[in-house]
Order: sequence, then structure tokens, then C-alpha cells
Amino acid sequence: MNSTFDPFQCLELVKRKHINIIVLHYNLTGRMTNRSSNGMSILNILFIFISIFIILENLFVLTALLRYLHLKRWVYCCLANIAFSDLLAGISYLLNICLSGANTFLLSPELWFVREGLVFTTLAASIFSLLVTAVERYCTMVVITSENHSVKSMRVQGLIILCWILAAVVGFLPLLGWNCMCHIESCSNVLPLYSKKYLLFSLILLAVTLVGITGFYCTIYYLVCTSAKRVVVTNQSKRAFHLLHTVIIILGTFIFCWSPLFVVLLMDTACSPTSCPIPLGLEWVLALALLNSALNPLIYSFRSSEVRKAVLAVLWCVCSKAGVPLPASCRLGTDITSGSSNESSIRKRSSVRLSRALSVRSPLTSISSVPSQ
Repeated sequence: MNSTFDPFQCLELVKRKHINIIVLHYNLTGRMTNRSSNGMSILNILFIFISIFIILENLFVLTALLRYLHLKRWVYCCLANIAFSDLLAGISYLLNICLSGANTFLLSPELWFVREGLVFTTLAASIFSLLVTAVERYCTMVVITSENHSVKSMRVQGLIILCWILAAVVGFLPLLGWNCMCHIESCSNVLPLYSKKYLLFSLILLAVTLVGITGFYCTIYYLVCTSAKRVVVTNQSKRAFHLLHTVIIILGTFIFCWSPLFVVLLMDTACSPTSCPIPLGLEWVLALALLNSALNPLIYSFRSSEVRKAVLAVLWCVCSKAGVPLPASCRLGTDITSGSSNESSIRKRSSVRLSRALSVRSPLTSISSVPSQ
């Protein structure tokens, strides 16, 4: 059978289960070339251990945020959401590995779309979460308004729910019908059942979101720098620059990890089936994208004293129940909120509009001990 067969006849055969549509698409798009028929490879086993590490790592951070920081500030809601999306990214990648190889051809088309859609959904949720954090921080630091803390938290929670709804819609559009089943000429080489138009739509949407996030943070950073030149540098302004750098690290790490995969998919959308070979080291490109989910918790823990103490508290509890001794310094993690109220009570307002925002509200990711309002 070649790529000029009748799509309607093909779809009819698929409904009657007379042909395996996944085998057909992998054959005609060139994915069967040089495909190993062996079982689980050493590389896959390594990726499984990395996925498990990512799951446990983000589970620690999520537990710490929920138990000790209680999501009382809107920024902790955002951090918990990012940790949750990274946790699901590890789970989805683990499922992807376990259901790949020879198991791929045992899947129904619906399960294949679910397998790949979970990865797209967690990616979109991570990017949309960064966008929500950027917009809220921009409003907090630049658009000065007196707003009830609970109202702001409820709005952020609503935006987070909206993020996941949009991410799920984007990730599962192929399952809902935007795919190329039996239309080989419009299929991707890397993801044989995905339409190239869908991949291009996803890449454009994610790229526009990243540009928007970068624009918000560049604006905030510029205003902070220009404001710092007009006012006396205080501990609060130093903390502002510290947290601005944290956001730049988080965003830069995201772009660094996901850019190679974006480039591969973008090149894939410009090729017709079998005309472009599958890039060598595609597994490592995917692993680099997954690495972002492992780096985010480390960035939060090492650059935020509150999150670091909360994670140490969880670690101390787990190790104490397991009978593993830890240094006494780890006990400090159980007292992570005592400094917040004291610091907020002695904070002064500045006459400069942006400086006032910096002194009253915690900057950017607000993962410091400064309360957001």
C-alpha cells in the first residue's frame, strides 16, 4: 500500500479493524527504518530512573508547599502549579517510555493520542503557568492597585484552572479529531499520527506565549533597574534583583531545554513524509526537554529560603520516620514563617511609584519571605 490510497477506504478499514493504522503510518512516514525490535534498552532504563527522580523531586516540593507554606500567597499557588505540571511531565514521560517500542503497535489510535497528548498537555500547562506568574507579577509591581489578598488569590487560582483547561484542549486536539489518520501526505515524521498543521499551530502558540512572558519580565526588569538608580539601594531592592535573577534563570532554563525539540518539530513541519530523515539523537532531545522538569525544583529550593526550609522540613520528616539520622540544621525547616510577619511590619513605603511596589509587594516570583498583597 502506498501513500496514494483512498483515505475514506482506509478509515473504513480502520473502523473494521482490518488494518493496524499505527503500523501503517509508521511504515509510510519512515519511522520503521532502523527501528530496533529489541526490548527495553539501557537508554530507556536510564530515562525511566530519571523520570522517577523527577516525580519524587517534584512531589517533595509540592508536599512542602502544601504542608508548610499552605498556599496562602498567590505566588505559592503558581509554584505549586508548576511543580504539579513537572510532576505530571515525569509521569507522562514514564508512561511514554513504557508504552513505546514494540508496545506502540499494540495500542489503539486513541491510546496513542493519549500517550502523546499527556506530554503536550504538561508542556502547555508549564508555559501557561509561567505566563500567569508573569502577568500577576507585572500587575503587582507596575499596575499599583489596592486589592484584597483573598480576591487576588482566588483570581490566580481561577487562572490556574483556566491554564489546565486550555492545556488539555491543546494537548488533546488530535484525539478530538485534528489528526492525519489515513492522510499520510499531511503527517509528521516524528509523530506519525499528528498533523503537521497541528504541530505548527502548537509551536506558534507556545512561541507567542514565551515571547509574551519574556516581554513582561523584560519590562519589569527595566523598570526595576531605572528605579534603582533614583532611590537608595536597600535590602528590599537587593532582594528584588535576586528574585528577578531567579525568574531569568527559570525562564532561561526553560528555553534552553525546550529549544532543541522546538527546532526539530519546526523542521518536521516543513518536510513531506519520508523526505526528511528522523534526526539522530531524538531520544536525547526529548530527554533534554524533560530535564527542565528536574531543574525547576532545584532552582526553587536553592534560591528561595522559604521553599528550601519547607523542603528540608519534609525531608526531615520522611527520614525521621524511616530512622535515617539527619543533621540538626535540617530541623530549621520546620520554622519557615516566623520571619515573614516581622519583616512586613517594619517595611517602609517609598515616594517612587515602582519603588513602592517593590517595598510593599514581593518581586516577580515572590518566593522570598516578603508577603504579596
